[in-house]
Amino acid sequence: MSIPLFLLFIFSHYYLTTTESKYIAYNTSQGTVPGKLNIHLVPHTHDDVGWLKTVDQYYVGANNSIRGACVQNVLDSVIQALFADKNRKFIYVEQAFFQRWWRQQSETLKIRVKELVKAGQLEFINGGMCMHDEATPHYIDMIDQTTLGHRFIKKEFDQVPRVGWQIDPFGHSAVQAYLLGAELGFDALFFARIDYQDRAKRLDDKTLEVVWRGSKSLGSTSQIFTGIFPRHYDPPDGFVFDINDVSPPIQDDMSLFDYNVQERVDDFVAAAVAQANVTRTNHIMWTMGTDFRYQYANTWFKEMDKLIHYVNKDGRVNALYSTPSIYTDAKYVTNESWPVKTDDFFPYADHPNAYWTGYFTSRPAFKGYVRMMSGYYLAARQLEFLKGRSNLGHNTDALADALAIAQHHDAVTGTQRQHVANDYAKRISMGYDEAEELVASSLACLAESASKTKCGNPVAKLDQCPLLNISYCPPSEINLSPGKSMVLLVYNPLGWKRADVIRLPVISESVSVHDSRGREIETQLIPITNASLNLRNKYVKAYLGKSPSVTPKYLLAFVASAPPLGFSTYIISSVKSPGSFSTLSTMYSSLGNENDTIEVGQGNLKLTYAVGARKLTRYSNSRSLVNTDINQSYIFYSAKDGSGVDPQASGAYIFRPNGAHPIKTEEQVPLIVYRGPILDEVHEQINTWISQITRIYKGKEHVEVEFTVGPIPLDDGSGKELAAQITTSLKNNKTFYSDSNGRDFIKRILDYRPDWELQVNQPVAGNYYPINLGIYMEDDKTEFSVLVDRSVGGSSLEEGQIELMLHRFFLSSFVFIGFCHDRLDSELMDHTSLLIYDEVFFLSYRRFEHDDSRGVGEVLNETVCVLNKCTGLTIQGKFYFRIDPLGEGAKWRRSVGQEIYSPLLLAFTEQDRDNWTNSNLLTYSCMDPSYNLPDNVAMVTLQELDDGKVLLRLAHLYESGEDKDLSSLASVEVKKLFLGRKITNIIETNLSANQEKLAMERKKLHWKVAGSENNESQVVRGGPVDPEKLVVELGPMEIRTFVIGFEIIFAQ
Repeated sequence: MSIPLFLLFIFSHYYLTTTESKYIAYNTSQGTVPGKLNIHLVPHTHDDVGWLKTVDQYYVGANNSIRGACVQNVLDSVIQALFADKNRKFIYVEQAFFQRWWRQQSETLKIRVKELVKAGQLEFINGGMCMHDEATPHYIDMIDQTTLGHRFIKKEFDQVPRVGWQIDPFGHSAVQAYLLGAELGFDALFFARIDYQDRAKRLDDKTLEVVWRGSKSLGSTSQIFTGIFPRHYDPPDGFVFDINDVSPPIQDDMSLFDYNVQERVDDFVAAAVAQANVTRTNHIMWTMGTDFRYQYANTWFKEMDKLIHYVNKDGRVNALYSTPSIYTDAKYVTNESWPVKTDDFFPYADHPNAYWTGYFTSRPAFKGYVRMMSGYYLAARQLEFLKGRSNLGHNTDALADALAIAQHHDAVTGTQRQHVANDYAKRISMGYDEAEELVASSLACLAESASKTKCGNPVAKLDQCPLLNISYCPPSEINLSPGKSMVLLVYNPLGWKRADVIRLPVISESVSVHDSRGREIETQLIPITNASLNLRNKYVKAYLGKSPSVTPKYLLAFVASAPPLGFSTYIISSVKSPGSFSTLSTMYSSLGNENDTIEVGQGNLKLTYAVGARKLTRYSNSRSLVNTDINQSYIFYSAKDGSGVDPQASGAYIFRPNGAHPIKTEEQVPLIVYRGPILDEVHEQINTWISQITRIYKGKEHVEVEFTVGPIPLDDGSGKELAAQITTSLKNNKTFYSDSNGRDFIKRILDYRPDWELQVNQPVAGNYYPINLGIYMEDDKTEFSVLVDRSVGGSSLEEGQIELMLHRFFLSSFVFIGFCHDRLDSELMDHTSLLIYDEVFFLSYRRFEHDDSRGVGEVLNETVCVLNKCTGLTIQGKFYFRIDPLGEGAKWRRSVGQEIYSPLLLAFTEQDRDNWTNSNLLTYSCMDPSYNLPDNVAMVTLQELDDGKVLLRLAHLYESGEDKDLSSLASVEVKKLFLGRKITNIIETNLSANQEKLAMERKKLHWKVAGSENNESQVVRGGPVDPEKLVVELGPMEIRTFVIGFEIIFAQ
């Protein structure tokens, strides 16, 4: 054997010493080739807009002890690599990062980058400010953040993104497909994460690429071609070319050792053929990149240049630089018939015991804060338009940017590290501060503009109460001296007149309230409990750095009404003694009455409680004749800690329970009932860390439950996940319905998936779904609905029962400072709206010992600190429920859902004598006084743009067949929406307002589908808008977007 080896050494030495290195011009110009397998190499980076580091830390490359990621290096490096070869291509998604980079570039470089974009070398995909999550955001937030990015791209580059690229969110919603896909004008949608069982079946059936019809109401008119990657969004094994990656580079210099061109070409062809075997047609996509790659882009492009050159010289397959748009066009021309997908891709599991359903609830405080600020942003934009936008004064831009970033799939999800959560909250808080000033000046300006043609600088200073959820409102807590009174402006951001109950903390029972006509209205005084005061005092101290200066005695409750897109005025005055309309609540205590039952409710709706058991037992409505048993309780799930045969633990992403434990009401604590002419309240102390107030309002036919949870006890050393359960006598046959991002409701069946035969491994976590609006069930007689005030996880695990997980909190082996820290004078503490971040919550509590090993590397353990003492976070939130005859629940879900998302906005000022009421408008509406929006239509956007044009979105609230009356074509008279303004032009656009609707429709790809093309129900959509009549029609689930030009005719 020694002789052949010696001869081989002689031959190799002779070959290497007689071969010279030389320049190789790589041919990368190849396009697609008919009849061959085409491998579309798509260079990309996935840049999280915050996760382990904050958005700015990721951008500048700071805090690299956590991760060496620097997005500005990615963009710098990629741009230079694209300049080097006109055939190279790259796609970019996150405009929050790109805008930061763009602002820092010279005009010369900007011109060259625009040339790259025009030539198709640099393509913007998806195009939103972030890659938003699909489980936990509200659809309005998804639209807003996408519009912000799309309009930037249109303004700077005159480009319209064609493809959705949701590669990393943890499951995918129906709303993403039809609304944030087809209705944007996207030709395709691509992503990576689906359930491991679903993926296995699709690989076998070659159904990774489908036509997705996400809305049963809009059907094929809003379908989208959808591609699911065979495994993840990185390249096949062996083809990752970042610095220090282990993939072998192509060594094509024959003068050097380890020449491997043919070996690497063979590897490439083998991987391509393997993927082709699970993909239809002769086109496959390789996603050449992953998280924060291309910081040194040449390492990638150099290797891809070589691959394309040598693979195409080999000739067995064809490789090319490509983008998702090129790939989509190639798929389309094959004329293939594609399988149809309906519903959604929830829940997502990547392992038998790893269901990503915990993040539906993680960080409920932050979720509540985002949802509340979303509704506030909607109202603030309306007022900004009504006053007149100013780029120099206060505006909504900072809040818009902060909320856009917060929709990221590691932001509102609650799956970021704590310091990143702090950063998101701080940005929203700063945006709120700016918007709060705008709202105050706009309302004052509108009130003072009775005789003016244009809003100027208002004289009055209006205050707001962002901490009203914890009964803290300094404007209402003042001691009104004789001759002084408090003016309350109540703004209604909805398009129809409404009346809601307002509750304000006051220091005395000697108060009266008058409406805008000077009539005293009925009020009710409800004592503030010691528990509420303790909560108020703790959190005011935590976030403002000071204790409240006074202690209110009562909550003053009264019914306030306001016109559509307008305000009403109420005057709160001090009186010597309670007037005839001011009623002190009567109190009932169960102490000593253990054998009694008690009925609460002032109107048609009544609840019955068993006093001895201290629990709700009966629900009855005298109008609808619904009369049924009902019970409401709490349980907690012990969190799996990572021990055992399968070490998978619960964490920020994953819900893995280790047993359920019902929570019994402590017997020694009495049930307290407060009654009055406005509402009844039932106060229950479940145990030392769970309490709730159940309210029934006179004139309303639903139940409101306000819960307070925390701090979670740690004495048993177990992580806990708290859930609320409401149990009825309905027989729902394992079937229930949950919403998709606040829009369509999707049918769910326990332990069932419509696309494959489910192997049940986690019977609880595997049946949890995201809830943003509500969840309901029905039997042959009744339907039971529950609405929420933020994103939560929920299910129906037992007959007649709805379960909502209210909070998650894990144990850690170290003391966590929490997001407030102890720097009470810091800028974080100065932004008082952070209190809402911590106090306005809805979800239950989970405490865990271990991370779930999905990358965040930090235990989810939120705390609040006062005077250096840190305790687990207390969560306060609400849910609402109602039982209706079958077929009658949709109107309540849709109308009250709107009211929850867009609460009345309150602003206060003090007046001396009658100086305010004598010199200001007391009622105002921007709409014709005879007009309201139809009951089935909402105005989801009214916003003045930078160019002075106005963005208007109108949404039909109902699905087809959802309601016998309201699931019909609706008409809106646009002229009547804007009193005193003449519409000079109106253009209908796509959803993100970056192209005209007609242009979008002309470019639309019409995909062939297999099977039931003609079995679809008829879709109802609104017709073209007559420019003279200006009547907009909307079919079920349709959203229509317009850009409008105005001329102001007169002041109102």
